[in-house]
Amino acid sequence: MIRVFLLLLFGLLSYAIHSQERFIGINKSNPAYFSFTDGTTYIPIGINMINPSGRNGNNPDSAFAEIESWMRNLSENGGNYVRIWLSQSFWDVELKAGQYDEKKAERIDKFIALARKYHLRIKLTLEHFRSITLEENPQGWATKFAYHKSNGGPLDSIGQYLSTAKGRKLFLDKVEYYQKRYGSDTLFFGWELWNEMNAVKGPEDEVFWDWNDTMLKVVKEKFHENLVMQSLGSFDGDYAKPLYERLMKMPGNEVAQVHRYLDPGAPMEVCHAPMDVICASAVRDLQAYHAGKPILLAETGAVEPGHAGPSKYYPKDTAGILLHDILFAPFFTGSAGTGMSWHWESYVHKNNLWFHFGRFNESIKGVDPVKEGFVPEFSETDHFRIYSLKGKSSALIWIRDKNSDWRTELDQGVAASVISKAVVRLPVFKRAKSVDVYDPWKNQHVTIDVKKNSIALPDFRRSLVVRVSY
Repeated sequence: MIRVFLLLLFGLLSYAIHSQERFIGINKSNPAYFSFTDGTTYIPIGINMINPSGRNGNNPDSAFAEIESWMRNLSENGGNYVRIWLSQSFWDVELKAGQYDEKKAERIDKFIALARKYHLRIKLTLEHFRSITLEENPQGWATKFAYHKSNGGPLDSIGQYLSTAKGRKLFLDKVEYYQKRYGSDTLFFGWELWNEMNAVKGPEDEVFWDWNDTMLKVVKEKFHENLVMQSLGSFDGDYAKPLYERLMKMPGNEVAQVHRYLDPGAPMEVCHAPMDVICASAVRDLQAYHAGKPILLAETGAVEPGHAGPSKYYPKDTAGILLHDILFAPFFTGSAGTGMSWHWESYVHKNNLWFHFGRFNESIKGVDPVKEGFVPEFSETDHFRIYSLKGKSSALIWIRDKNSDWRTELDQGVAASVISKAVVRLPVFKRAKSVDVYDPWKNQHVTIDVKKNSIALPDFRRSLVVRVSY
C-alpha cells in the first residue's frame, strides 16, 4: 500500500507540474494527423500493452515491475503511446454486475501514474467481452460471467446487454464511474468503446449499429476533451469491408482504426504478404473511404493460422524485421502514427526489440507532417518498394528491399543481402538541395550528393530512409 501511495503521490505531483499539458485532438488544418490543443503535431509511436503477462499469478507487485520495465523501455526509445484493456481481468473493477472494486481501481491508478512518469499517452479500451455464457462463446477470456442471472447479474444473453435498458445501464454506469474517477485527463489519448466489437455474436445489425452510435456520443459527452473511437476485428476478408466502411464514416467515431495481421489462414491474400505490404494495404483500405479522419493501424503482428496463437516466426525474428515494417510502413503510407504491435511481451520484449522505436523516432526527428502537408505516394522498381511522403519543403522516403522479407529470412532462413551501388531516382516534384540518408539498421546518417534528382545509395540491408530538402 505504501508503494501504491507513493506512486499515486508522484502521479499527482507530476499532474500538478504538468497541469498545463495539452489534450490530444484532430488537427484542424489537416485531419489526417493528431495535434495538441495548442496546434503542435502529435505522432503516436507505441504498442498495445493490454495486461501483464500472467506469469506473476496474483502478485500485483511483480506484475507492475514487469509493466514498468515495458514502459521504461518504450519511453527511453521515443515511444509515447500505449493501449490498455480496462476490462481485462487484472484491471477489471467490476467483480459483480454494477459493483466496483476499489483495489482493482487502484491498479488502474498505478498504471496511469506509471504512464505519466514515462510520458506515455494512454488509449483506454472499456470492454472486450463477446458473451456472458460459454454456450454463446466458448472463449473464457472473452466471457463476462458476472452479467448472467446465474451469477447474480440481470441478463440472459449478450444480446440483452446491447438491446435492453438494463443491459445498456451496465455500460453507462461504468462509464460514469470512470468519468468521476479520472475525467478527461490530458494523459489520455482517448477512449475506445470495445475491442473488436463485431466479434460479439447475437445482436441484429441495427441493434449493433444503434448501440455504437449511441455510446460513441455518450462517451464523448462524458470525456469531451478526449478522443472517442471504436474498433473492429482484423480486416482479413471481404466480409469486413462494409463493416469498416460504415464505422469509419460514423460521425461519432473520431479515429479511423484498423486491425490487420500476418495470418496464413486469413481469406484475404494480402494477409500472407510481406509485412510492409500488409500494413500499408490496411492504411490504404481506410484511405479509400475518404472519412476525413486520422488513420491508425491500431493492432497488428503475426499469428498462426486463424489467430491460433503468436507466430512461429517470432523466436526466429531476433533482428525485429517484422516490428521494423510494422512501425515504418503505416506512417510512410499516410497513417497518423506507427503501426501498433500486439505481442508486446512474447515478441517485442522477449527479443529485446525496443530499439526499433528509437530508430523510427530518429528517422522522423524534426519532421512536422502537418506543416509539410505531406501527401503519400507509392512506387516500385524491380528491387524496391518506395513509400514517399511529399511535403512543401521536404520529402521523406522509405525504401524497402523487395527481395528480403519474413518469407526469405524467417521461413527460408536466407539472410538479407547487402545491397551495393544502387541508384534511385527521387520521387519528388522539386529539385533537391540536400539529401540525408538514414540507415535504421545501423543507426547511421549519410549526406548524399544529388545528380539530376538521382542518388547513389550507400550499402545497406533491408531498408533506408531518405530525407530530401528542396
